[in-house]
Formats: sequence, structure tokens, C-alpha cells
Amino acid sequence: MYLGIDLGTSAVKTVLVDDAQRVIASESRPLATVSPQPGYYEQDPAQWIDAAFATLDALKASHGKELAAVEGIGLSGQMHGATLLDASSKPLRPCILWNDGRSDAECRILEQRWPALRATTGNKAMPGFTAPKLLWVATHEPDIFAATKLVLLPKAYLRLVLSGEAVEDVSDASGSLWLDVARRDWSDAALAATGLSRDHMPRLVEGCAPAARLRGELAQRWGMAKPPIIAGGAGDNPAGAVGIGAIRPGTAFVSLGTSGALLAPTDRIAANPDRVVHTFCHAIPGMWIQAGAILSAASCLAWAARLFGATEAELLAPLGSRPQAPSPVSFLPYLAGERTPHDDPAVRGMLDGLSHGTDRAAIVQSVLEGVAFALADCRDVLADAGMAIAEADVIGGGSRSPFWLSVLASVLNVPVHRFAGGETGAAFGAARLGRLAVTGEAIPAICTRPQRVETFEPDAKLVDAYAERLPAWRELYRPRH
Repeated sequence: MYLGIDLGTSAVKTVLVDDAQRVIASESRPLATVSPQPGYYEQDPAQWIDAAFATLDALKASHGKELAAVEGIGLSGQMHGATLLDASSKPLRPCILWNDGRSDAECRILEQRWPALRATTGNKAMPGFTAPKLLWVATHEPDIFAATKLVLLPKAYLRLVLSGEAVEDVSDASGSLWLDVARRDWSDAALAATGLSRDHMPRLVEGCAPAARLRGELAQRWGMAKPPIIAGGAGDNPAGAVGIGAIRPGTAFVSLGTSGALLAPTDRIAANPDRVVHTFCHAIPGMWIQAGAILSAASCLAWAARLFGATEAELLAPLGSRPQAPSPVSFLPYLAGERTPHDDPAVRGMLDGLSHGTDRAAIVQSVLEGVAFALADCRDVLADAGMAIAEADVIGGGSRSPFWLSVLASVLNVPVHRFAGGETGAAFGAARLGRLAVTGEAIPAICTRPQRVETFEPDAKLVDAYAERLPAWRELYRPRH
């Protein structure tokens, strides 16, 4: 038996997986995000631990026998968050999250201070990444910066609590701007540019390698026969790739979680940081992932649900299973700024084309279309890097909506495929990494593609209609710098 724990932005999801790779049980607990001022997004690391422990306590109550047989644990998590710890490994402040935009000025300082940044890290300095956040803390919270002895990404902090070991995997570390992505190792020059050294960083491992063991007292708490091995794990999107078998070139996929991304595994680095293409190490040795990323995806639908005082299911139900025509309303999904292709933390969302006749359904459809158009921007910048997308699998909570996947297929003009349980893909991928760390089995034998339960083909009429709409949608973007 194996566990996968996904520390997301909106929830911690834990899955229990057997030797036949069947999900035996799953548990989820919500997380809250605090925005102390516009553009700032933080979470208290203590709630990550409470939520993760709650999922495991619940699994012990419902599946104690199976939990006792767990041999390996894999972790996945939201990327880029800055968790600053003191000499006692206690958090000094709330974690600054991936969608936080406060360090825009520090990004420019960092690139001036270290001109080799893009060539070494494969990425452009953007506020979402971890390194600029540390420059911001050094300037605005110097006492906290001075007291910082260890900087961890969210799931590495969870691992520290679970095991007592400070370890990170190379895929998650890729999102820090401190990693030499070709060498898959910390860059001393990158760390020095932010006033840090390797002493402030966790030890690095590959995602499928053993990283630590669960503390004995925690294994006893959850009734485990012996403390399981904890794998290196992965950032949420690389873990999702492992979960759907996207471990080879040509296996592109879309993540429709709180944020969104269009991702393509590759065995070569095809960096295009000037167009805001991300280059990350894969959780699989010798592989990388190229990605276009958007800061708001399923969170846009959650925003609309709050706006209308309805559930997401109530918003989607009147739309049916597929669109008949584009919405007369256009939506820019930049509720928290945007990454690909704009790198603009200050831009905000927009509804355009409202009239007296506009109803709720038109606005909801425009929200789904706006996210799809943003992913079309990602498709085009990946194509500029030489990575054409012929089809795409879809994971994340948004994959539950047939209407949204129909829109996405026609906007991207490629078939898109849905899996059963696609919304827990990252946790399932983490469980696979936990298994590999224990058994050392051949990666392709374990990281197989789950059965697709539905394919959404582009609708020729909608393809033309969306292609005609896309240039006008792009014209709505106006930088606020």
C-alpha cells in the first residue's frame, strides 16, 4: 500500500493506493488563503499540517488495516511558496504563496544583479517564484530575513514535520529560481544573488528517490507496521504528469486547478523564458517539463460562484454538456495577475460586452472561455519553443466539467481527454513516486497512462468561431505598469 499527499492551495488531498494501483480511499481537507492587501497571498503553514494529519486520521478510522500496510509515501505540493524557518525550524511568518505579486520590483533587481539567471534557471524572474520573495523580505522585513536559517517550499515543510528531514525534490526546486535546471542542483550564484547559501537550502533528491522515513511516533499514531519511506515527490504539476503517465515527449496535458497550465514533458531543455515559458525538472530523472502557466483557472469559477451566491455545480448545470456558440461576453481571467505570456502581476480581470440582456449563463460561459483563451496563449508560446501540441489530457478539479472540456477542445483545436479521478491526479502521482522509492521498479512499468474515460473533439464550427474571437480577446489586455 502507498500514500499520496497533495498539499494544494485550496485543500490537502490524500489517497491510499494498493499494489494494483487502485485508489482504495481518499480524504480531503480545505485550506484558507489570507490576502493582507491587494496582490498579497499567504497561508499559515500550521494549517497544512493540521489538514494533512486530519486526512490521515480519517483514513485510519475508515481504512486502518490498509493504512497499516503502507510502505511508501509520496508528497506533491503547490510550488514556489516561501516558508521561512528559524534556527528551531519554526516558521517565522506566513508562507508567501505562488500567486503573490508583491516582489515585482525585486524581480528586476535580481535579473540586474545576476545576468545569467535566465540561462541557468531556464526561467524569467517573476514574483511567483521563490527567490524574489526573499529579496522582498530582506528589504521590508530585515529582522525576519536575518533570522531565517532554512527556506522550504510548502511540501518540504510538510516532509520536515513528518520526518525531521529537510529534503526537496528537483522538480519543486526548479520553481525557486535557485536551481541550475540542466545540472539539477542548487546554483551557488543564484543563492548568493539573494544573500543566501546552500546552508539555507534543503538536500536535493530526484522525485522517485527515497528522501526520508516517517517519524516513529507518527507511524504509531496511524497504526503503521513500520515507518514508511517518504519519496522525494514533486511539485503539483510534475506529480500530476506522473499520475497520468506523462513521462515521455509528446504527452502534453492541461492542469485545471486553482491555477492552470499547459505542460509538455521533454528530454531536452527548450527554454523560452522571454515569452514566459517555464522550464522545470520533471519528477523523472533525465526529463524536464516546459509549461505555460496562468495564475487563475478553476479559481475563476469559484470567484463566479461567490459573485452569484451559488455553487459551482449550480452555475454549470444550465450550460449543458457543450456550447452552441461563444458567449457574447468576454472575460479576462487575470484575477491575481498573469504569468504566461504577460508576466504582469498588476493586471486584473475584466468582463467585456455586458448588456441589459446579459444573463448569468453568458457570464459563466465567458469565464470558462476566458481561461481556455489564456491556455491558448500558453499553447502558442510553447509552439514558439518548438513544442507543438497535438492532443492534451486534462487533470485538476476543472476536468470534472464536460462543458469546460468541450470549450477547451475547440479553443485549442486539439482533442482533450479526461480520466476517472483526474481531480486527484497529483496525489495519485505522488503515491506512484512513493512506490518507486520503495521498490525501485522500472519507471515506465509503474507510470502508465490511466484509462481515458472520455475524449472531447474540437467542434469545427466552434473552432472557427473561437479563432475569430481570440484576437479581439487578446486586445482587451492592457498593462498596468
